[in-house]
Amino acid sequence: NTTESKFRFTAESASTWSIGGNLNTGRTSLTAAAQSTVTAGLVFGGNTPPFNPAEEYDGTSWTAANNMGNARYAPGGAGTQTAGLAISGFTSVGNQTTACEEYDGTNWTAGGSIGTARYRMAGVGSQTAALACAGSVSPGTRQSLTEEYNGSSWTAGGAVGSARYMLAGAGTQTAGMICGGQDAPGTLLNNTQHYDGSSWTNSGNLNTTRKSLMAAGIQTLALAYGGQTPPSTGATEEYNGTTWATNSGTMNNGRGESAGAGTQSEAFAAGGVPPAKTQTEEFVYAGTATIETVTTS
Repeated sequence: NTTESKFRFTAESASTWSIGGNLNTGRTSLTAAAQSTVTAGLVFGGNTPPFNPAEEYDGTSWTAANNMGNARYAPGGAGTQTAGLAISGFTSVGNQTTACEEYDGTNWTAGGSIGTARYRMAGVGSQTAALACAGSVSPGTRQSLTEEYNGSSWTAGGAVGSARYMLAGAGTQTAGMICGGQDAPGTLLNNTQHYDGSSWTNSGNLNTTRKSLMAAGIQTLALAYGGQTPPSTGATEEYNGTTWATNSGTMNNGRGESAGAGTQSEAFAAGGVPPAKTQTEEFVYAGTATIETVTTS
């Protein structure tokens, strides 16, 4: 340190992924409430009958919660374990639904219907201030639209720069972030976009281009992990609001179409493929472990 004329030593330990508790129902295309956490997680839906289960996580084990009223897979997800939001999705009978449901920690009740039914979108924000970003309308029409939710109704927001689905999102309604996914021609994407409450702007690219990934955190401190390149990957990256850096921690099992949420320093991934998993993994970020000042006389 030239200012203080001292030598400083910084030691960093490795970030790690560890195995957590198993889901009660193994499945793919399930979704997490975007602001839920490792010790208060919420996941719902999925491509395994009956398509409507919800489960809560306490950091150790998953407990079955009340089922959603509408069976669906690949919905968007927002909110927390006690104030969650399930957004649209694909139903078991083969079509999209406009239905959205709100969770209060015990029961699911009908929320405002979304304007454009779709699936494999990115859900961002809270139950009363959410975003539904991009996604797909069967038979595979990629979307660039954004819709904003105020707790009762949806309104149109600014369009995503590139139409895509199987993307990930994090942050809030007025400071959101999306990354990765696949565009209409079928090309995988690595770019990141920021939302300011009205429009999207481009930011730094992921180091690992992928679809069906997960994201956690906020616009300026995010984590991207898992997904399919293909094949499935366990690559983990951290974001500072401008650039992505490859993290030393790699998931024990690469997976896509999983549910994930949390913060940049603590996140989880549950379920996914291949095959339809019950397994959960938990991420702990190891930042600066020690800072020592070395002096001489």
